[in-house]
Amino acid sequence: MEIKNKKNNSNSTVLNKHLFLIMTISGALIVANIYYIQPLLAQIAQYYHVSKGYSSLLATLTQVGYALGLLMILPLADIIEKRKLILTMLLGATFFLLLLFFSPTILIALIASFGIGFCSVVPQLLIPLAVQLSKPNERGKIIGSLIGGLLIGILLSRVVSGFVGKYTVWKNMYFIAACLMFLLWIGLRFSLPKNYGDSSVKYSASLTSMVSLIKRFSVLRTSAIVGAMSFLAFSSFWTALTFLLQGQHYHLGSDATGLFGLVGIVGALFSKTAGKLSDRKGTRFTIGLNILITIAAYIVFSLWGFQLWGLILGVILLDLGVQSNNVSNQARIHQLGDQVRNRVTSVYMVSYFLGGALGSWLGAFSFQYFGWLGVCVVGLVSQIIAGCVHLRKCKPI
Repeated sequence: MEIKNKKNNSNSTVLNKHLFLIMTISGALIVANIYYIQPLLAQIAQYYHVSKGYSSLLATLTQVGYALGLLMILPLADIIEKRKLILTMLLGATFFLLLLFFSPTILIALIASFGIGFCSVVPQLLIPLAVQLSKPNERGKIIGSLIGGLLIGILLSRVVSGFVGKYTVWKNMYFIAACLMFLLWIGLRFSLPKNYGDSSVKYSASLTSMVSLIKRFSVLRTSAIVGAMSFLAFSSFWTALTFLLQGQHYHLGSDATGLFGLVGIVGALFSKTAGKLSDRKGTRFTIGLNILITIAAYIVFSLWGFQLWGLILGVILLDLGVQSNNVSNQARIHQLGDQVRNRVTSVYMVSYFLGGALGSWLGAFSFQYFGWLGVCVVGLVSQIIAGCVHLRKCKPI
């Protein structure tokens, strides 16, 4: 069924500081839903009486759900009114967060985790909307600031959930998150302007058109692969870090795992600068630089991962490299045109989070069977792949 494209003068709304702040805060709070789980994996394994590797499926399915949500939901934003879509997804996220809070079995928890990921795609609806409402010469800065807010949300989510898991029952984190989503629904209901998509194509055609976009834009293919490898390195580390810090070497709790999120904020704070650097030096330069920074992070993890200062230094480098890489990749694909913006974002982010889902699984698997060095090998190999793709396929825009 074709969804009619209604034009409305609200599409002429300009992004102001007040609206931008609301969108930034909303994105940070919503993306946090995906990452509350990571410091809690050990407690969840004990709660449901399953292995640590099995409990990591919760993190993996959350990211798989997120990737599928990006594939299925983002193309709708090119067709239907965006505010209604955003509010609907927020209600869905609230439902699944409550389902995880009440889940009596690991099976229901797995279903809830998938649903949480699927419905938490709102930040990737907000970013293209903000880009559309902003001036062309400020888009790199806008993307950098929004993604910086997302990373702060990601990192602080680990801090908060780590402390909740340490001092209360881990499920309480999801009740708190559900309340936050409902409050956000109220706030965005009165803050976001109505904004109708520019495309008149059918939804089914919109989905299939993403295949043609992949074939058409080599830059999109390159960015998708490089982004996936970057997030694979990120997710494998953060999944394995939970087990490393709570294992026999460090003997630390979930609160300590969460506190490492504060270290990573250094990378988040650099995101606005990364966006400006992409505007000035070009995305090819910044992507290559960030791959090297991520490689340096894993070299530090390999050599000094069993020393606290080594982990701290590595986290700073890793979050800086991955965050800036994501900013540059998104700045690059957003130059491909207004009418395809949400669809190319969908292609990129689906690849990005499938890489993250694979990284979560590989991080737990490698740590269980090969220890910390196995996790480091996974991270280094991912960046070698990213570097090869970047050098061979990347064309400047």
